[in-house]
Amino acid sequence: MTDTSPYVRIVVLNFDGWQMTMDCLASLRATEWPADRFEIVMVDNGSLDDVVARVRAEMPSVRIVEPLRNTGFAGGCNLGIRAPGWYDYVALINNDATVDPGWLRPLVDAACSDDRVGAVAAKMLFDGSFLEATLDVPDAARIAPDPRTLGVRLIAARIDGQRDDDRLDFDEGWFASEPPVRSTGEELARWSWRQGRVRVRVDDTPAARLDLRFSSPRVRHATLWTEVSSASAEIGAVPTWLSVELDEKPFDVIQNAGSAIYPGGFGGDRGFLERDHGQYDQPGEVFAWCGGAVLLSKAYLDDVGLFDERLFLYYEDLDLSWRGRLRGWRYRYAPTSIVRHRHAASSGGPTSPVFQYHTQRNRVLVLAKNAPAGLAARQGVGVVKRAVGVNVRDLIARPLTLHAPQRAHAAHQRRVLAGYLRLLPAMLRDRWRRGRVVTRRSLMRWTLTKETAR
Repeated sequence: MTDTSPYVRIVVLNFDGWQMTMDCLASLRATEWPADRFEIVMVDNGSLDDVVARVRAEMPSVRIVEPLRNTGFAGGCNLGIRAPGWYDYVALINNDATVDPGWLRPLVDAACSDDRVGAVAAKMLFDGSFLEATLDVPDAARIAPDPRTLGVRLIAARIDGQRDDDRLDFDEGWFASEPPVRSTGEELARWSWRQGRVRVRVDDTPAARLDLRFSSPRVRHATLWTEVSSASAEIGAVPTWLSVELDEKPFDVIQNAGSAIYPGGFGGDRGFLERDHGQYDQPGEVFAWCGGAVLLSKAYLDDVGLFDERLFLYYEDLDLSWRGRLRGWRYRYAPTSIVRHRHAASSGGPTSPVFQYHTQRNRVLVLAKNAPAGLAARQGVGVVKRAVGVNVRDLIARPLTLHAPQRAHAAHQRRVLAGYLRLLPAMLRDRWRRGRVVTRRSLMRWTLTKETAR
């Protein structure tokens, strides 16, 4: 009897992924799906690692596409999608992710349920399991000349008495990490806001106690607490340790339960950094999908097109999602399809210059192409104002107040502005030329706030 299961092409993009890519491919090969009804295509984006040779030797069934240069996420995925051969659906899986054996069936079932479903998003969890402690700094405030609302500065950490900074994750209550001042004994440097959570990755290594060392040029009252322990102190210029016992039960953390649009036109992961306690276990429709773990129908791609390679990296999935929405396509979320992801590991992490530049530039470019005119214009003007304001503050105002100029941040904002202005005319041409069946304004009903995120 002939198997009539849809044929699925799985595209994995490698750029110096090393062992992460091998782990990803091994998990994909164990997919519970008829062996003759799916294929794996690995696109190697000009890597210097040995993955291509290893895959050829250890996994000869994996097709390899080699552009011999870095074409970005958009270009690399497009090469995999365009590779010769027929498919009904194409799945994209990040090379820094692994899949559960049964991940594919729920995606295909959801995609087959309606001809206008163009994509189905998997449930993406951060790799590993976690314990956490919460830091409260109720009197957080600005410390001039820094415009941010600052709590206390984390300068060292110990897990069961041992330094292991790589096991620490931080939620959105913390600012990006900074270079530590080694001469003052700082081992790491990260400012908190009024409240932030520190998560300890446990996996096969248990953790019972967390010690965090803080300082602040202005005295702040800080409390570090867990469900079983708490510690408080006045944090000032003299570094102070706070120690707590950790709970015994680890938990999963969500990265993406389908993608959403947030106020200001920010694209984001629904459920990002939330504990997984079943709040996203119901299937449903979502505004957009994440390119790290998604199933796309061929009919959808034939109608809307592929990724915009000018974006290179980040927001290209939101752009393709938005373009499809304007053409009347819909997207589903399948919570029983589980993918575990090492967030942004392949690009150096969310604080890396690569991540920061492309997310900031591409967000406003995608809005210029797809969003209502008012929103696109406001956010574009915001990029100009931010670049001017940061450069005046960091290169002019700081020296006038006898502070050293901060050249790196100012240069970054100039680069974002230049990249935006360079590609803006092309995005506006696409905006005017592309056909649509729904209005841009009607899609803004999908905008989520904290109150409507679930």
